[in-house]
Amino acid sequence: MSKYQGILDHIARYVKLSESEIAEFTSILKITRVKKRQFIIQPGFVSEYRNYIVEGAVRVFYLDDAGKEHTVSIGVEDWFFTDFTSYLNRTPAEYYAEALEDSIIIQMKYDDVEAICERIHALCQYFRLYIEKALSFSNQRVITNISKTSEERYWDYVNKYPQIANRVPQYVLASYLGISPESISRIRSKS
Repeated sequence: MSKYQGILDHIARYVKLSESEIAEFTSILKITRVKKRQFIIQPGFVSEYRNYIVEGAVRVFYLDDAGKEHTVSIGVEDWFFTDFTSYLNRTPAEYYAEALEDSIIIQMKYDDVEAICERIHALCQYFRLYIEKALSFSNQRVITNISKTSEERYWDYVNKYPQIANRVPQYVLASYLGISPESISRIRSKS
């Protein structure tokens, strides 16, 4: 199995690439190993890479003025992450990205992605379709957060993503759901 098979399978769910296009695309990929608790993105630095998780788990979070962490996303194998505002606008990041486990990621530098999308229309289409799907998910998450109780949000997430809910620390899941770790303990004790 190719070291890039996961991301190539991900792309194949959206578009078809020729062998030469695959070769050109994989030439811009960089495999990086990160240790648990290592930061991949930090505020103040431009997020240079779009990152794909081959193995492991990563969270993206924001630290407010009071020092409270707000988890924006949690990703595991076959997920992308970055500070997209920083990545797309070439501005300093506002988020942290931290490995929750020892992880292997594939990184794609912004300039390389832009250049390859100029040459390979199918990749441009792939990135557009994937971002549209992510935007749709983000909109659904906003509605869920403003319309459902803590308990409903917790069970919706656990039922939809058991592979994540059972894998990440409780404080990370609580931060993502906008509830306290104690609330999660109470919710779990009821079941």
